[in-house]
Amino acid sequence: MLQLVLYNVTNGLIIGAFYVLMALGLSLILNLSNVINFAHGNFLALGGYIAFVMTPYIGFWGALLVSPIVTALFGFIIERLMIRRVYARDPVYSLLLTFGLAFIMQDAMRYIWGPNGLPMTIPSILSEPLSANLFFITWYRVFMVAIVIAAVTGLFAFLNYTRVGIRIRAGTLDLDTVAALGVNVGMLRSFNFAVGSLLAGLAGVLAAGQLGLNPNMGDDLLMPSFIAIIVGGVGSLTGTLIGGLLIGVAGALTTVFWPAASEAVIYVIMLVVLILRPRGLMGEEGMLV
Repeated sequence: MLQLVLYNVTNGLIIGAFYVLMALGLSLILNLSNVINFAHGNFLALGGYIAFVMTPYIGFWGALLVSPIVTALFGFIIERLMIRRVYARDPVYSLLLTFGLAFIMQDAMRYIWGPNGLPMTIPSILSEPLSANLFFITWYRVFMVAIVIAAVTGLFAFLNYTRVGIRIRAGTLDLDTVAALGVNVGMLRSFNFAVGSLLAGLAGVLAAGQLGLNPNMGDDLLMPSFIAIIVGGVGSLTGTLIGGLLIGVAGALTTVFWPAASEAVIYVIMLVVLILRPRGLMGEEGMLV
């Protein structure tokens, strides 16, 4: 039983790490631009496919570095060409736009790479287990957690200690005042969208090495990532981090004792949080008003 619990907790942390990367990107975009990006899961899939194409030429390590950057560049272009045109309208326009974009991206990936799953090649050393007793924990899982920790630490350092990061944080509180101070808000939103897309692309590369590639791979992570934002609290990246890990581990532990409820439990957690604390664990009042 102890090994079974440890196995599921490990799985929960891995899944929670994906939720965290996805949810932090979603939260960045939502907090600054008030855009609910339904295409975010497809940016994850795009990052994985770009890494798949690059791996034969620059290796897994090179693809891990380059693919998220290419995904961020694609996100920057999409924001400049499409997303920015609906900022002045009702938020439902951005929701419908990204919803349609998600279908377009998914069909494009299905057309280019096919509807069937593709394997992502990872270094053989990462496929080995830690030990005979911990055979279910491979070095790749440890590596993924380490990368997520490094990415989250880097994101928080960027937002707290760089001029652009501080402007993004200020813009989430009062974008009009930031604009009045002479900041190019349009470019700030574009850059912020690119950072969110970069996190999705990074999650895509890591997920491809663990789960393989298919055009729908981001769909299973998208809704839990939204739930992580709601549970943690809209407007709080720290809350989003906690929410992602919480629902990941909760879902995995539920699998041990009640497998049929492993997916429903995250919605139960969201319901309880909304009843007891409508703004989320660490959210701010009025972020979406």
